[in-house]
Amino acid sequence: MFSFFRKKQVLDKDSQHKIVEAIKEAESKTSGEIRVFMEHHCTYMDPMHRAQEIFFNLGMEKTVARNAILIYVAYTDRQFALFGDKVIYEKAGGAQFWKKAAEKLTGHLKKNEIAEGLGNCIHELGLELATHFPYDPAIKKNELPDEIVFGK
Repeated sequence: MFSFFRKKQVLDKDSQHKIVEAIKEAESKTSGEIRVFMEHHCTYMDPMHRAQEIFFNLGMEKTVARNAILIYVAYTDRQFALFGDKVIYEKAGGAQFWKKAAEKLTGHLKKNEIAEGLGNCIHELGLELATHFPYDPAIKKNELPDEIVFGK
């Protein structure tokens, strides 16, 4: 189980597995990519700046269609950010879509429902990706790993 105050394991193996399966399911209907990055502390004041840094450090801007999304969570600091590449950000409707997705995730995080919140967020983002970037067999199916990335 997840706890904002525990320094050991953020998510148990079952929760990690469910999140990875949610990513695989979402990506099965789209050429888009979703990644989750979790760490204890956000090294910047604004988690969006940290998410942007991680996005580029992970090479997420290198997808063929520029349609990758990063879900960033700094669990000890109780911060998160959703960062989408330029094309998906614009096609999803700009700030309004991202704000709505963030509000839903916030609701789960406030209840300490981390795995459920991430799973629902991944599902919602996957639907948006599938709308604008449906599955295309011409594009290499999985451009980015599905595993959760854990930082410091």
